[in-house]
Order: sequence, then structure tokens, then C-alpha cells
Amino acid sequence: MSLYIILMGVQGAGKGEQAKFIRDRYGIPHVSTGDLFRAMKTREDDLAKRVQQIMASGNLVDDATTNEVVKDRLSQPDARGGVIFDGYPRTPNQAAWLESYLAERGEKINAVILLDLDLYTAFKRAFGRVSTAAGSTYNIYFNADGLQEFKFEDHPEKQFPPRLVAVEQGTGERLVRRPDDASADAILKRIDTFVATTQPLIDYFDAKNLVKRVNADQSIEAVSTAIQQVIGV
Repeated sequence: MSLYIILMGVQGAGKGEQAKFIRDRYGIPHVSTGDLFRAMKTREDDLAKRVQQIMASGNLVDDATTNEVVKDRLSQPDARGGVIFDGYPRTPNQAAWLESYLAERGEKINAVILLDLDLYTAFKRAFGRVSTAAGSTYNIYFNADGLQEFKFEDHPEKQFPPRLVAVEQGTGERLVRRPDDASADAILKRIDTFVATTQPLIDYFDAKNLVKRVNADQSIEAVSTAIQQVIGV
């Protein structure tokens, strides 16, 4: 049975971790439109060149072209059993196209999984996130036990906002933040964008009884278990 899952959630809701869980548990690829557009930079076919031109001009990729990119990805062998959509669809028009395209193939969207997280917690999860070079992640607000120390340090000439300095316990490694996590303003803008663009999609899929809300304010394992119950396979 093919499995088509749309995974939605504000930054910090744990989409990355849960996409990995679904991928490994059900053997279907994680399809992110951001990754697809970046991959187009290395291709020379007509579709890729069209996407390259749009991106080079600074414009957003339109719905029709985005749908073509997704159709191209779904035609690949590893997607025959379904996919996890992340960042797609972004508009009700894209959602309607996807439903129609899957119906032509005798398939359907099985579930729209919304990782539900209050926006204050989402902000803290992003702003407090630090990681090692190997990818181990901590959070000064929720998961600081593995940290030897952490503090906000002022720039000597006060030219920049205070930076977060954190050191891992045991190794003494100085941890780093993603550049877009270091700016509170950037995080708030991402949250605002999520709210503005996602609510129309939630309304669209709610009307079709496809949205399944999962409480993301719990352990990774508990969220994974809830997702497995939603999928029901």
C-alpha cells in the first residue's frame, strides 16, 4: 500500500526528527521542496533551467512550476510506495493539484499530520538550540543537562546583540548555533510566516477530515508513537 503523508509544524515542533522516524519505519522518502529546488541547481534539463531562472530573478517559484517539480520527484523509483511531504503543498491550489494528481494514479493523501506546539515554546526551542560539530543537539531551556556551562556574552564594543556561548560537558567542545536561530527577529518572522501560510492549508484539509493533530510538546518517542497510531499501519 502506498503511503502519502503531509507533515506540518512550526519551527521547533520536531518535523526533522519525525520525518526520519516515518522514513525509517515505513520506508518512504522525505520530500522537501526546499531540497528539490536546491537540487535543480545541478541539473541541466528544461524544468531545472526554468526553476534556476525563477530563483535567479529573486521571485518565488509559482504553483504550476512547483507542482511540476513535485511530479518529477514522484516519478522516481524510490517514491513508488509513497512519500513524506515537507513544505509542500504551500497553498490550497497546490493541495488541490496534488489530490487530483494522486487520484489519477489511484492514490490519495493518507493523513495531514500537524505537530501541534504553542508558539512560545516553539520560539524557545529554536532560540535555545545549540549543537556539536557531530550534530548532537542541546537546548538551554529544555535539555541543558549535557552542558558544562552556557551564558549570553556581550560584544566588547556592544556592536552586536549578546551571543550564546555553550560548552559540552565531558568534551569541553564549544557548541554552535544555526545562524538563523541566533536572531530572535528572524525566528519570529519564521513563526509569523508559518501562521500566515499554514492556516489556509489547515482549513482546507480540515474540511476533508484529513488533519490529525499530534501534541508536539512531549518526548520525541511519545510523538513518534502518536504518529504511528495516526498512520495506523
